Amino acid sequence: MTESRGKAGEDARGDATGNTRAGAGADAGAEPAPPHPPAFAPDSLVLNRKLPLWYQVSQSLRASVLGRPQDASARLPTEEQLAAHYGVSVLTMRQALKELEAEGLISRHRRRGTFIEPRARRVSPVRLLGSVDAIVAQQSGEATTVLGHGPTAVPGDLAEFFPDCAEVTCYRRLRRDGESDEPTNWAENAVRPDIAARIDVADLERWPMTKVLRDVVGVRISRITDTVEARLADPVTAELLQVPLLSPILHYTGVTYDEEGRVVDVARIRYRGDRFSFSVTVEAH
Repeated sequence: MTESRGKAGEDARGDATGNTRAGAGADAGAEPAPPHPPAFAPDSLVLNRKLPLWYQVSQSLRASVLGRPQDASARLPTEEQLAAHYGVSVLTMRQALKELEAEGLISRHRRRGTFIEPRARRVSPVRLLGSVDAIVAQQSGEATTVLGHGPTAVPGDLAEFFPDCAEVTCYRRLRRDGESDEPTNWAENAVRPDIAARIDVADLERWPMTKVLRDVVGVRISRITDTVEARLADPVTAELLQVPLLSPILHYTGVTYDEEGRVVDVARIRYRGDRFSFSVTVEAH
């Protein structure tokens, strides 16, 4: 009698265990539902009413498109949703989207929507028009490697920008095309030490310095003074960009000021001459 009850108990336990294992096995063997990519979320933008709204919106959206996470959805929100996000009219939004379409960053399909193109146009413009988002946009969308960083004495040619600093923190970065892995430009940034102390170097491999200063560190940028000139590749630039020595390059200098009028960052970027064009827009009004 005891044995019979023991056997029955074992069978019951065995059945229970078997059923549990079968359930676990069924769960384990089931194909998990593929995860949905995160929705595309454009950055926020504070509009400057002295500049063309469509241009500011296009450059902000361009920076968001090029700096998006790799697993983000390729589909953009509707024109109406984007217009509401930026606080502009649908007509202004449409003009901004037309600019990105002409550049080859997006494609628009009737009744289907607007989608980010997997490959951007090979030759990118370096544009000068007073928008911080334009600066962010032209530095976005490429794989970035931090070559080195650390404190250094203020270089003689930068002394006028840092009169109250004995040293600055220097960051050296190399950017590559996300598709071909070809080097496109390399940058040196000289940053005030008190600002540099708040920078996480890992952020510089994800975002441009201007975006890190403004959106991560919280620097209230008042203006950026840009200079672009033609130069010849020096030995360091020729090696990093994989171009012949003394071949033409675009040399960009950007001086970033905070609201107190202090220079917080001086960026010097060398662009491959065969990958970038120089463009200036002059507004009549």
